[in-house]
Amino acid sequence: MQPEKIIALRRRFHAHPEPGFLEYRTASVILTELAAVGVRATTGTAAIDVSRIALPPTQAEMDAWGQRAVDAGTPPDDVAYFQQHGTAIVAELAGNRPGPVWGLRVDIDALPVDEETSDEHAPVAGGFRSTTGFMHACGHDGHAAIGVALADRLRDRDFPGTVRIMFQPAEEGVRGAQPMIDAGVTRGVDRMLAVHLGGDLPTGTVVGGVTDAMATTKWTARFEGEAAHAAAAPEKGRHALAAAAQATLAILGLTRFAEADTRVNVGTFHADGSANIIPALATITYETRSTSNAVLEDLNQRAENAVQGAARMYGVEASTTVYGRAAMSQPDETLLAEVARAVDGVAAISTFTPSGPSGGGSDDAHLLIREVQEAGGLGTYIFVGASNPAPHHHRRFDVDEDALVIAVDLLEALFRSATVG
Repeated sequence: MQPEKIIALRRRFHAHPEPGFLEYRTASVILTELAAVGVRATTGTAAIDVSRIALPPTQAEMDAWGQRAVDAGTPPDDVAYFQQHGTAIVAELAGNRPGPVWGLRVDIDALPVDEETSDEHAPVAGGFRSTTGFMHACGHDGHAAIGVALADRLRDRDFPGTVRIMFQPAEEGVRGAQPMIDAGVTRGVDRMLAVHLGGDLPTGTVVGGVTDAMATTKWTARFEGEAAHAAAAPEKGRHALAAAAQATLAILGLTRFAEADTRVNVGTFHADGSANIIPALATITYETRSTSNAVLEDLNQRAENAVQGAARMYGVEASTTVYGRAAMSQPDETLLAEVARAVDGVAAISTFTPSGPSGGGSDDAHLLIREVQEAGGLGTYIFVGASNPAPHHHRRFDVDEDALVIAVDLLEALFRSATVG
C-alpha cells in the first residue's frame, strides 16, 4: 500500500470515530479493505468472546451507533453482524517459508473528546475532523490504517512464518484485549507486538520496547442502602451516598508503595434521590494503577477494604465489579535486537532507542504480550514517534502522517527479516 493510500485510510477512520465495542463502521471498513487485497480475516467467536465483555454497550448505545454507521454508508447487514458478534477482527497471513508466528495488536476505538475546531488543527484544515462527537485522540485511527496497510504489503507472502494482525476494540478503558484472549487469538503466537504512534516523540524516533507501562484495574462500586425522609425519619434510612463519599476519600488516600509507582483515581460518582430523601443507591467508578503487577494486586485489595469499610460505617451493602484491566510487561532482549536490525533498513528512522518509558500510561495490549510470554514466547510494545502537537487524549491531538508510513515500513522489515527459531 502506497503512502498516500495509508494516509487516506487513516483520514477515513479519523472522520468517523466510534467508542469501544461500537466500532461498526470502522470494522466494516477494515473488513472491506482486507477483502480487497485478498487477505483472509476472522471475526466473531474466533476473534472475541463477547460473553466475557465486562461492561458491554447498552441496547440504546448499540442502536444509536448502529444508526450512525448506517447513515455514514455502512451496510446494515454489517452493522447487524457486528452488533451480535463483536467488532474484533483477526487477519492472518502465512508466509512462503517456515518461521515464527507473529502477533500484532492494533487498536481501533476512539475517545469521548470534542475535537478542536480551529483551522490550525490539521483535521479541520484537511476536511476530516470527527463527525460523531468522539475523537481519535490517541492515534488509533493511525493504528487501524497501519494494520490494513501491513496486510496489503505482506500479501505477496514473501516472508518466513505467519503474521496475525489483531484489530482490537475497546482499548480505552482497557476492556478489549481480555475477551480476545478468551477467544484464543494468542494461541500459537511466538512473538507478540503492539505498536503505538505518538508518545510525545518526534517523527523519525522509535522506541523498541516500553518498560514502565502501568498495570491497571478499572472498577465499579455499587452501594445499596434504604431510602427514608431526610427530616421526618432520617434514622430509618441507610445513606448510600454518604458511604460512597467516604469510600471515595478513602480510595484517594490509599497508601503509596516503596517498591513501585502507583496511581489511584475516582472518576465518576452518581446517586439517586433528592435533597429531602436519604439516597438508597450510589455508584462510583475508580481505577488503580501500578508499575508492578504484584503491587497492583495489593492496591486493589486495599481499595476493596476501603469500599467495604465505608459500607459498614453506614449500614449499607457494597459490591464491586472489574470492567477493565491491563498488566505491565517487559520487552524481551532477543526481540529488541530483531527490531534494531529492522530499524537499520528504514531510512526515515533517525533515532532508535532499544527501550524506554511510556510516560505512565496503561494499555491492555500488555495482557496479550504477557499471555505469549508466559507461554514461552517473546513480546515487546513499540513506540513510533509522530510529533503529536498536543498530548494524548487532548482535543488538539494529531499525528504527523509520515509516521504511519514509518511504522508500516518498520513492521514490514521486521517480519520479512525475521530470524527462524
